Amino acid sequence: MPGHFEPLPGGGAAVALDDVEISIIRSLAVQLLELIGPGPAEDTSGDPLAELFTEGPSEPPADPVLRRLFPDAYGDPERPARGKEAEEERAHSAEFRRYTENDLRAGKRDNALAVIRSLDALTAGGEGGAVLKLSPDESRRWLGALNDLRLAIGSRLEISDEDDSDLLFHLPDEDPRKPMVMAYLWLGGLQETLVSTLMP
Repeated sequence: MPGHFEPLPGGGAAVALDDVEISIIRSLAVQLLELIGPGPAEDTSGDPLAELFTEGPSEPPADPVLRRLFPDAYGDPERPARGKEAEEERAHSAEFRRYTENDLRAGKRDNALAVIRSLDALTAGGEGGAVLKLSPDESRRWLGALNDLRLAIGSRLEISDEDDSDLLFHLPDEDPRKPMVMAYLWLGGLQETLVSTLMP
């Protein structure tokens, strides 16, 4: 079990983590929460339906990491549109973003918080580590958070495909990007083994 998730009888997954690994994942999840930011201001009118009709932003985020986490719904970055087609794609993306981004942000916040809470609830298992056991629902939340963490790190490292990460894997140890590359690859391994535990 060290370093990878294994299925639990009856569903869910478990992984052995040492104190350093716990600290790294927790720190990254906290940074992700800070990047995503707080939710919309709480409605004080007493109307429980008001939040359903709160519109989100219509413009893509300025930060490249947030653009990666909340991409435009329309258009192909590999084949940029021009002229009227580009205007239509921007208009459709803005409309879609306005009604979905708040919910997407809330989901990503909830997933990151679930990771932090489950790590905080761990009791040290001697030898400076513990075994994290997740229910099926917690496993799905972890999977979403691991995916978001990898997207965020990949964006900061300017990784656009697996070939980029393979090149970065061979960076010299003194390269300042090396620790983030190693975190990116390690989280990918955790994500891959967690996916396999959720397969029927």
